[in-house]
Amino acid sequence: MRFLVLSDVHARSKVARFANRHLQEQGLDAVIVLGDITHFGPASWAGEFLSQLKRPAYALTGNCDPPGTLEEIERHATSLHRRKVRLGGWTLGGHGGSNITIFNTPNELPEEELEKGLRPIMEPGMVLTVHCPAYGTLDMTSVDRHAGSTAIARLVREFRPRAVLSGHIHEARGIVEREGTLYMNPGAAKEGLAAVLELDGEPRARLLDPAPEQ
Repeated sequence: MRFLVLSDVHARSKVARFANRHLQEQGLDAVIVLGDITHFGPASWAGEFLSQLKRPAYALTGNCDPPGTLEEIERHATSLHRRKVRLGGWTLGGHGGSNITIFNTPNELPEEELEKGLRPIMEPGMVLTVHCPAYGTLDMTSVDRHAGSTAIARLVREFRPRAVLSGHIHEARGIVEREGTLYMNPGAAKEGLAAVLELDGEPRARLLDPAPEQ
């Protein structure tokens, strides 16, 4: 399967338009949305956004998504929050929200709660989808500080997923491979950024050129 990967939509209506264009032009099968669909609400915006996508969507909440967003995801897409699904021989699963930040956003959790929610769905070789990155990988902020989750990093070391998809840190867009795990941050969709994940054989990822302003 081939996925369009989005994160950090932040309630920009242009994202659905350029996402659908990518889906059609590149012949992609589905969409993975890594959270921050809304910008502090309303939760209903997430449902409106997901319902506009022209392919099946698999989604998480982000730290800026308010209560009620998960329910909107469950109505309009397949939630990957604290659960996993099997697709084409691969297991996809994950966790929404983030670790504690300095910004007091509505969907933050202590590290121990992130681990408690993730551990039951972890398995070796899976595709892990999280809003918050693992500490130390694609998590460097504009002030040169790591902002990722230590709990997620610990679980990645223990279970060795084949791929880890995350967003949250807008300035940490990129793709790296470490110790057999492919990490990708597609960049902030609100800025016209997205990526592709291919799961035909070994996982492959590529960043897409920024979508033009609309």
